[in-house]
Amino acid sequence: MPKPLSRTVPALLSEIVGRAPAHPAIIDGAHRWSYASFAQEVQIFACALLASGLRHGERVGILAGNRAEWLIADFAAMSVGAITVGLNTWSSARELAYQLEHAAVKLLLMAPRFRERDFVALLSEARALAQGLPSLEEVVVLDDVVLPGGLTYLDFLQRAAGIPASQLAEATALVQPEDVACLLYTSGSTALPKGVPLQHRGLLDNMWEIGERQHLRAEDRLWLAVSLFWSLAGVNALFALVTHGGTLVLQGHFDAGDALRLIETERCTVFYGTPNMALALVEHPTRAQRDLSSLRTGVTIGTAAQVQRVAELGALQICNVYGLTETYGNATVTDADLPLSRRVETVGRALNGNQIRIIDPSSGAEQPTGSAGEIVIYGNVMAGYWQDPVRTVEAFTADGGFRSGDLGFVDEEGFLFYRGRLKEMVKTGGINVAPAEVEEILATHPAVELAFVTGIPDPRLDEALAAVIVIRSGRTVDEAALRAHCQGILAAYKLPRHYRFVEAAALPLTTTGKLQRNRLAEVFFS
Repeated sequence: MPKPLSRTVPALLSEIVGRAPAHPAIIDGAHRWSYASFAQEVQIFACALLASGLRHGERVGILAGNRAEWLIADFAAMSVGAITVGLNTWSSARELAYQLEHAAVKLLLMAPRFRERDFVALLSEARALAQGLPSLEEVVVLDDVVLPGGLTYLDFLQRAAGIPASQLAEATALVQPEDVACLLYTSGSTALPKGVPLQHRGLLDNMWEIGERQHLRAEDRLWLAVSLFWSLAGVNALFALVTHGGTLVLQGHFDAGDALRLIETERCTVFYGTPNMALALVEHPTRAQRDLSSLRTGVTIGTAAQVQRVAELGALQICNVYGLTETYGNATVTDADLPLSRRVETVGRALNGNQIRIIDPSSGAEQPTGSAGEIVIYGNVMAGYWQDPVRTVEAFTADGGFRSGDLGFVDEEGFLFYRGRLKEMVKTGGINVAPAEVEEILATHPAVELAFVTGIPDPRLDEALAAVIVIRSGRTVDEAALRAHCQGILAAYKLPRHYRFVEAAALPLTTTGKLQRNRLAEVFFS
């Protein structure tokens, strides 16, 4: 499929419908939408938004698991020039109150429950913490649940009847490529999250390039259990697929057994998932009985061993990636045609429209090829944090590059190698050590499933290197064997002095499945 000509999300949907109206767009359990029927649902919701007084630039919040209504509301909000705010389904009442208030969400679409969480009670608690959330004028509840002062989903949609098609067309015509399409909140470990506004043009341009690196085509079906509020799903996966006219197969929430069934029965070809999700699929007792031969490509993040694991599931053309929410999902992606040995060790070249520079984090001086420093990204990056000029200034170089806070280097061929967060650098005996370098060597031991390295206080060294190890099923290894394995490969000061052997389930993760590295020392070595 050629690159879409559209420069906004509503124009993109119209363009893809015009090319293949009957092609499957969304599969959500027993319910299926073609691109044409999906667009009709989007138009109804968009008209209901206009009838509710939503206007250009105002915010629509979505609090629900992965379901078709999430996507319908998302495209509808963007179709009238409003801004979608994807809300974390694992937020505390305090976190939810902050995001609703900070974004000044005017209308909220929410599920009454998600798994064991009661969102009605959560919203009530959030209102109490934020003086009632005065900016929140309307709440629409899915599943025909009646909320005092709110609307059911079906009652909300009935409002659309009062809006002529011409009024929606006028609103859509006002949407511009530089308008903010969605507002996502980054998951912070200590401070409150930052709001990241992303524009229509970037959602289309960058995601098309991500899809091209995966070699996506209209026949592809993407399995999606990653939560839609996270940029890997609601930005990266969604628009990589839609710009290529493919099909999205939704899983309400991740469950390994159900995921294996879904990939098999729907013949999914594209894997989007985190290392912990891949591990759960590999270790599930029904894995051997499931046919995953349909898998072909996709994206994941992680160590060489973790990327290799996804390939062993069946996605032989899996792509390693690097990026942040602030960089429209990914800034670099490995090409699916590269040898797997190359795809597991590098995170790829910069996407078309992007540029990568490596600088000294203190002086800002550009580093020579092959030398590690802070990764700075130009091109498809956010314009600045939502209502946060101080942190916006801190995040950019004088010439407009986004300072990632990540450590890496670029080789002679332009491939980027990720080496961890700058703040994760361990200073041991006065010498800086990148945990990723040590982890890479530990992970080459045949008995090591996962390896994570952190620094812990040491009276003589200031910090000592400490390793957290997850052992492969059916294998054994001890501290002495790992020390011997690393000696001769790593300099003596890079050798871990402390080890902990743990189960993968014991690793501290964020609500989006990311490892909380800042808690490794506290959890395993305190």
